[in-house]
Amino acid sequence: MHAWRRILGALIAVIGALAIADRIFPPDLSRARALSSEVQGRDGTLLAVFPAQGGIWRLKTTTAQVDPRYLALLLAAEDRRFFDHPGIDPVALARAAWQWARAGHIVSGGSTLTMQTARLLEPHPRGILGKLHDIVRAAQLERRFSKNEILGLYLTLCPFGGNLEGVRAASLAWFGQEPSTLTAGEAALLVATPPAPSRRRADRHPTATITAANRLLARLAAAQELPAGYAGAIPPTVHGRAPMPRLSGFLAARLAHAAPPGTVIASTIDPALQRHLDALIARETAGLEPELGVAAIVAGNHNRGFLASYGGRGAAYPGGDIDLTRTRRSPGSALKPFIYGLAFDNLILHPQTLIADAPGPIGGYAPQNFDTKYHGTVTAAQALAQSFNIPAVKVLQRVGPVRFIDTLRAAGTVIDLPPGRPGLAVALGGVGINLYDLATLYTSLADGGQAAPLTARAGESPVRTPFLGTLAAYYLPQILRRSPPPPGMAYGELTGAREVAFKTGTSFGFRDAWAAGFSTHYTVAVWLGRVEGSPRPGAYGRNTAAPLMFHIFSLLPAEDPAIAQPPPEAILATRTDQLPPALRRLAGDNPSEPGPHIAWPPQNAAIDLVQGDGGRYAPIHLRADRGAPPFRWFVNGMPLRQTSKGDGAADWQPDGPGFTHLRLVDARDEAVSATFRLVTTKN
Repeated sequence: MHAWRRILGALIAVIGALAIADRIFPPDLSRARALSSEVQGRDGTLLAVFPAQGGIWRLKTTTAQVDPRYLALLLAAEDRRFFDHPGIDPVALARAAWQWARAGHIVSGGSTLTMQTARLLEPHPRGILGKLHDIVRAAQLERRFSKNEILGLYLTLCPFGGNLEGVRAASLAWFGQEPSTLTAGEAALLVATPPAPSRRRADRHPTATITAANRLLARLAAAQELPAGYAGAIPPTVHGRAPMPRLSGFLAARLAHAAPPGTVIASTIDPALQRHLDALIARETAGLEPELGVAAIVAGNHNRGFLASYGGRGAAYPGGDIDLTRTRRSPGSALKPFIYGLAFDNLILHPQTLIADAPGPIGGYAPQNFDTKYHGTVTAAQALAQSFNIPAVKVLQRVGPVRFIDTLRAAGTVIDLPPGRPGLAVALGGVGINLYDLATLYTSLADGGQAAPLTARAGESPVRTPFLGTLAAYYLPQILRRSPPPPGMAYGELTGAREVAFKTGTSFGFRDAWAAGFSTHYTVAVWLGRVEGSPRPGAYGRNTAAPLMFHIFSLLPAEDPAIAQPPPEAILATRTDQLPPALRRLAGDNPSEPGPHIAWPPQNAAIDLVQGDGGRYAPIHLRADRGAPPFRWFVNGMPLRQTSKGDGAADWQPDGPGFTHLRLVDARDEAVSATFRLVTTKN
């Protein structure tokens, strides 16, 4: 009785010692945690992968990520009793010992997949001590993990030569695909490689690898252990290594570098859209100068998530790759909408407010229009849609350059300025901004004037900051939808049912071409230019960046135009004379152009009436050649029912001969009159 107690006590002491040793000396899992970082697309597929420390491609792999046929072949070849033994297979070890004794050298190792995993976690020289180490560690692994988890560790760490570790890395490098859709031949190649990865590296020694795979299949077939689906399997020849996935490279890299190494990051990026964007830019820029840089951003307006991004193009840039979405350049006229928006919100301006587009200094600054022409008195809506420079500078003078820049910065935008206080030149591109910040500003126009940073990480909800008020958010989209389309492109053909409000910009000397636009659900921003900043004469926003922007919109899902409801404070005026007097003309704007003038009919003219169809006289064409549109015509004291055309022309239907008094009133309520006589000529 006492002897049994001593034996039981000794067993308890041994078990306790093993338990203590297990806790003091647990398996080292650091290699399994030193993983490649992965960025997933919004659909959960692999978007981009980045190497682990030391340049190793080692992607976390679970049994669910691998083709079941591969797993069946792996177990048949390496460990048929994997799911039945406790980590050590006595039958396999006994067979290995017997083969060693008979042959005088090691014929088979007898290692289970759990023991192989232990060795992959803690590499060591082969030998008896190493085998004992693997046996102990295998027992520890079995106590800590499920069989599928142990198998996942093996799938993550098994070697394939060079810097490839794990079945996912090998499948991506050799076959350009995830291992979830392997053919039987591909699976055989992957199972046959890890026992001798340096000699059977498929991209360098394809013949040796194929031979090993065929021998494996033949051995299992002879032993009647070949899994179903492998009869007639043909291992493929690997022709080099495919590049690892790197869609949306710069943006994916930012996500990966902002997270701990080895993190699997869920992103907002649409992989299909990203591929289409890459292909579109390659197609649209084919044949252009190789040093041309292109950047594009596609974002969702309401979740502020990146859907796709393109940050470079073509030949390598001096000094290495540059993320062109983050390079600050002069925006030209692309910031004009936000100048007008501040003026709308502060009741300085209304879309129908008149501004003189005429030469002359403005606060010591003498801007010129892009076309070097002057267009007389125009409405604010016309000035913004047509991107006239002089009215924009006048509006900025009223808003204040410092206030304008401070407002942009309060929205989270980074603005580069020359030394000193901001001046009026900021209206025409005298600042530095990058495409990311410009896209951020334009998404606010589609989201009620609320600014929020764009994000590429799924699940994030960026904090919104009031940027523009309700008046700007209502007026600006209506105006920007009337921006002239790119030369030779019909707006309707470009957008279909989608309404796109957009603005272009061209920096001084044709160095930078910009276009940014938004629809109900999406914002697209584009930049083109040479990275070193040299000019591209004749390349401006409307003829280079805008066409690319519209082509990108054509890649996006169809959407119905949004019907915006005017805020209560909006003045729903369609003519200047419907505005309160204080808003009819920009305060402080003193136009130098002459008042209205009736070009036809002239004063005291005698005009023949022409008999038309049905006994009616043919209309008389009235025309003005000066003044501020819109115009109103009065004939004999009565207003014309026909609305005057924008160019000051109108048609009047006479009812017979006689003297006629004509009066023309322009938008400034300046008037001019003429009297003429209608006569009939008898044949």
